[in-house]
Amino acid sequence: MATRYGFLSTHPPTRCGLATFNAALAAALTAGPASGGVVRVTTGAGDGPPGPDVAHTWPGHDADGWRSAADALNGYDIAIIQHEYGIYPGADGADVLRLMRRLRVPSIVVLHTVLSRPTPRQKSVLEQVVGAAGAVVTMTGTAHDRLIVGYDVDPAKVSAIPHGAADHTGTPVVRGPRPHLLTWGLLGPGKGIEWAIQALPHLRRLDPVYTVAGRTHPKVLERHGEAYRASLHQLGAELGVAQSVDYRSQYLDDAALGALIRSADVVVLPYDSVEQVTSGVLIEAVAAGVPVVATAFPHAVELLTDGPGLLVPHRNPRALATAIRKVLTQPALVRTTGDAATLRWPAVASRYEALAEGLLTSAAQPAPA
Repeated sequence: MATRYGFLSTHPPTRCGLATFNAALAAALTAGPASGGVVRVTTGAGDGPPGPDVAHTWPGHDADGWRSAADALNGYDIAIIQHEYGIYPGADGADVLRLMRRLRVPSIVVLHTVLSRPTPRQKSVLEQVVGAAGAVVTMTGTAHDRLIVGYDVDPAKVSAIPHGAADHTGTPVVRGPRPHLLTWGLLGPGKGIEWAIQALPHLRRLDPVYTVAGRTHPKVLERHGEAYRASLHQLGAELGVAQSVDYRSQYLDDAALGALIRSADVVVLPYDSVEQVTSGVLIEAVAAGVPVVATAFPHAVELLTDGPGLLVPHRNPRALATAIRKVLTQPALVRTTGDAATLRWPAVASRYEALAEGLLTSAAQPAPA
C-alpha cells in the first residue's frame, strides 16, 4: 500500500524558507504512488488562504491548536515535521512537543536550525523534540555534528540529508553584456546586501550588474515596513552605484527563478549569520552549476571549501570584491560539484522514503513478549 505522508509546517502561500522547503519536499514525496496532506501552521504574517493540499490549519494564536493538529496528522501513516523555534506557539515553540506526544504514528523531524550556543530552554526543547521523534534529519554534516556533540540526543536517530534543489540545468543560459551578480531570497536585515553593494565600487572596471531578487520577508514587513530596502537604495545612491543594482521584488515561479539563476555569473551570499547551517539558496546555486561567493557561515564552509565557490570574511566589502573579481576573471579557480544530482529533489525524496519505510517497518513489528 502506498504511504500517506502528513506534513506539519508553514506552507505556501506563506512565504518563508520552511514553507518553500515543505512544499518542495511534499511534492517530491507524493510525485509517485504516495499521497499526502499538509497541516499548515500559520503565524499571522502574510499567510493567505490555504491551498487544496492543506488538510488542516493550526493558527499560531490558538493555544490548544496542537490537539486538533495532532489528530489530523494521525490520519496519515507517518508525520514529517519541520522544526524551527519561531513557528510554533509556546516558549521557544515548545507546543510542538505537546503535539508530538499526542501522535500515534511515527514521525520524522527536520531540523532547520541547530544552534551552537542555545539558551537552556532552547537546548531543552530541541532535546525533547529529538527524544519524541522516530527519526531526525539535519541538512548538513555541520548541523549533524553540532547536534550530536552539543545536545543530549540519541545519535542513532539522526541522519544528514541535503536540503534539496530544483533541476535548472535544462534552462538555457542567457547572459547580458555585463557580468551578472545575483542574490535572491526574502529580504531583511542579516542578508548582508549592504556589504555586496559596498563591494561594487571596487569592481568598476568589470562594470557588473547586481540583481537583488525577492520580496521583503513578511515578518520584517509587518514590523519595520520597507526600511531595510530603502536603506539599500540610499546606500547605492551615496556610493554612486545605484544604476548597477537591479531590485526585483516580484514573486518568481520556478521557471522564472531557474532562468534568473542560470543567467548569473556569480551568486553572492553576503549573509551576516555565523550560525546558519542550512541555506536553500546556496543549494540551488550549487545544483545549478553557478559559482558562489559567500561569507563563511557554516553551510557555506561545508559546501564551498575546495568546491564550487569562494569564502570570504563577514562584513568585508573589499574581500567580497576580490573574490568576485577572481571568479569573473579566473573561472578555473572554481570547480563545479560532481554530485549535483544528489542535491536535487528526487534523490533527496528517495532518502526520506527510505527513512519512512524503516520507521513504518519497525512500527509494524510486534512488541517483544
